Amino acid sequence: MLNILFLLIGIALLTVGGEALIRGSLAAAKRLGVSPLLSGLVIVGFGTSAPELVVSVNAAVEGRPDIAIGNVVGSNIGNILLILGICALISPLAVKPLALRRDAVTVVAASVLFLVLVGGSALGRVDAAIFLVALGAYLVWAYWSESFHAAPSGELHQAEADELSTIPKSVLWTVTAVVLGLLLLIAGSQILLIGAIGIAAHFGVPEAVIGLTLVAVGTSLPELSISVIAAIRRHADVAVGNILGSNIFNLLGILGVSALLQPLPVHARIIQFDQWVMLGTSLLLLLFLYTGRRLSRTEGGVLLIGYGIYVWLSFTVFGG
Repeated sequence: MLNILFLLIGIALLTVGGEALIRGSLAAAKRLGVSPLLSGLVIVGFGTSAPELVVSVNAAVEGRPDIAIGNVVGSNIGNILLILGICALISPLAVKPLALRRDAVTVVAASVLFLVLVGGSALGRVDAAIFLVALGAYLVWAYWSESFHAAPSGELHQAEADELSTIPKSVLWTVTAVVLGLLLLIAGSQILLIGAIGIAAHFGVPEAVIGLTLVAVGTSLPELSISVIAAIRRHADVAVGNILGSNIFNLLGILGVSALLQPLPVHARIIQFDQWVMLGTSLLLLLFLYTGRRLSRTEGGVLLIGYGIYVWLSFTVFGG
């Protein structure tokens, strides 16, 4: 029970810290004259991945590679199957393929890159550099295409920034939100790791399984919050775009930073099972977006059922 309590407290701190950091960063960006486009693309799209970043980096430094990698892979799977499944059930997500084409294809490409780089059963510092260079190239490409070619996805990222309407007004509150957010993220990651490691030890479950499921879902709550709010407000492009941006940063940014600090051996089950599920869900989302130009409630149900099957297989067939 104590370990479960630690896990829940850690998730709560990560969620609150992530929200505070995003809102404070948006306020700071507004004061510094940063465009809404860049704010939405970087701060909101990637800022929602702050809990995953802090947890994975912390786990990597403490020698817990299964949690570090499992958190990223599990978050990417959960973002598509669980979060977009829930959002599509709330409101069918009609999207503009042109606005999301680049990001959807990039998610698939990043998943393929992960498969290629873990071929040696580990992510080293060279692999980390490749991830980070790819992330930098994506950011330059995204900002250039949207700034100078009036890409429809530019409106999407501006809308992402507008989705969080409540941001600190004064300089004091802006600084407080950023600092408090960072402190809560650090504290939350430490407490979450204690709980997750304790649960894995108590039930005899590999840390990779806990990282892929409980930790991954817990750190994905900011994405869930923003995407559900967007779905309720009928802002489908924001809901889908937020998930795509988060998945890109999870793979290229978080794994890049984590492996750069500490080379990460990859658990056998991730190579045998989870990486293929991650690639498969990315391809499935791309198929849904291209064929029907929307995520219907039926497709949302398919995604949720798929996540239920994935979790069941994680604790049974691939839980050893």
